[in-house]
Amino acid sequence: MQLSEQERVRREKLSTLRELGIEPYPAKMYPVNFTTDKIKKEFKEKQPVIIAGRLMSRRIQGKASFAELQDATGRIQVYFNRDEICPEEDKTLYNEVYKKLLDIGDFIGIEGELFTTQVGEKTVMVKNFTLLSKALKPLPLPKVDADGNVHDEFNDPEMRYRQRYADLLVNPHVKEVFIKRTKLFNAMRNLFNEQGYFEVETPILQNIPGGAAARPFVTHHNALDIPLYMRIANELYLKRLIVGGFDGVYEFSKNFRNEGMDRTHNPEFTVMEIYVAYKDYNWMMEFTEKLLEHCAIAVNGTTETTFGEHKVDFKAPYKRISMTDAIKQYTGYDITGKTEEQLRSAALEMGVEVDETMGKGKLIDEIFGEKCEGNFIQPTFITDYPKEMSPLCKKHRDNPELTERFELMVCGKEIANAYSELNDPIDQRERFEEQLRLSEKGDDEATQFIDQDFLRALEYGMPPTSGLGIGMDRLLMFLTDNASIQEVLFFPQMKPERKAVALTEEEKTVLTLLKKASPVALEQLKTQAGLSNKKWDKALKGLRKHDLISIEKNDEGIFAALAD
Repeated sequence: MQLSEQERVRREKLSTLRELGIEPYPAKMYPVNFTTDKIKKEFKEKQPVIIAGRLMSRRIQGKASFAELQDATGRIQVYFNRDEICPEEDKTLYNEVYKKLLDIGDFIGIEGELFTTQVGEKTVMVKNFTLLSKALKPLPLPKVDADGNVHDEFNDPEMRYRQRYADLLVNPHVKEVFIKRTKLFNAMRNLFNEQGYFEVETPILQNIPGGAAARPFVTHHNALDIPLYMRIANELYLKRLIVGGFDGVYEFSKNFRNEGMDRTHNPEFTVMEIYVAYKDYNWMMEFTEKLLEHCAIAVNGTTETTFGEHKVDFKAPYKRISMTDAIKQYTGYDITGKTEEQLRSAALEMGVEVDETMGKGKLIDEIFGEKCEGNFIQPTFITDYPKEMSPLCKKHRDNPELTERFELMVCGKEIANAYSELNDPIDQRERFEEQLRLSEKGDDEATQFIDQDFLRALEYGMPPTSGLGIGMDRLLMFLTDNASIQEVLFFPQMKPERKAVALTEEEKTVLTLLKKASPVALEQLKTQAGLSNKKWDKALKGLRKHDLISIEKNDEGIFAALAD
């Protein structure tokens, strides 16, 4: 393991502390009785306090020092005075331990007394301190120069997502996003519980992946010697519970889909699904409006929020438009009664990319997604989807070619999906068989399985039911003005981290140039590097060996580029 100079120094301090008889990682409980937030709210002069946290800054001036301590609730100023801490002759605790052996990032416990400085800052006078945990890596704290310019900010997205622990430490605003995440979940949970609905848990490992059209992750159960699938949706299990006699059930479900990753998709994500007996999708639309209005106020204190350049208002009621009317409005094309081939031809004429594996439902979905979605900024219910798009949804009571389904669109993205649930077991079997036919045709998003046990459950009888699913990560993105799903997940999925490799000075020079501009003509890069032929060849060979750069030849010449 290669260590930086600072890391080596910190390990040396670790050894020195132990030589002094100080355990840098003590096991004994530390009796904290105040937080920084509580001190500020209940401040009393000369109040004795015991606090603990991370040392975040300090200004040493001889036998006195001001520092900042950070705990889970914020920061507070602390004052170290040598004679207060070391009233006897032995000044080691201040002169050696505090001044020389502590570092920014160390956890310390402080016994002290509250006072107000001459400039009016609430401060803790340190009477005694205890090292609770030695930090062996320096924190990536930003630096401010004499002109007020900030340098070395920890703002590279990839580094922030990989090292969320450091991100939370040095970028306090990030923590607020996750506090709002908890507020959102609590707001939903409290409302559901008040209505008498039961929170339940359903299997993550499933014999058959169902409830959605998506590629599953596959694993193997050794004891049973069978394949198992990570949940893509929990819908079919929640409906089984409605069959079993519950009138209302909900679950915050971790789902997994083995598909692409981008700014709005992570392979692991959270969905809330709720099913209520004796309701239909019209009732669920009104319920959804009230729910999201309630959640927006709980998270932000208002129904209004900003997302990018848009002002969005979650105050009910929301606009409603059928999918047929939406497509007609934005393309001039009426999908009513059209065959698969007619839809495919129309899509191609509109410039929508389609292929022969797509059935009617997928073709309509592609047309809507490409031509209509982006127009819906304020919360809007898209209703009455064609039957082919909704294999788990009840036929529309007025038009058997449609279903009683809605999706809620905000800023061109879907955040909620709801049905009058299909409870006719014969119709459901036919829908599953049609999905299987599409799968065999090559549609990799159509289900490849028929869940016979779910069909058996429906044959016992399921009451009229409405179900709703809300993408919790995406909803939080809108409520916190974050365009990337990675910003609202503590630990988003990332590509494997490259192992650190030791580079020569010449290799570092070339790599630094490529980080500024890539690709670059090889001759131009060599001129910029200013290396002799021998050192240049060696540097290039080393970087290619470590898979850090690639050399490509095309009609315009030979180019060097950073490796993917």
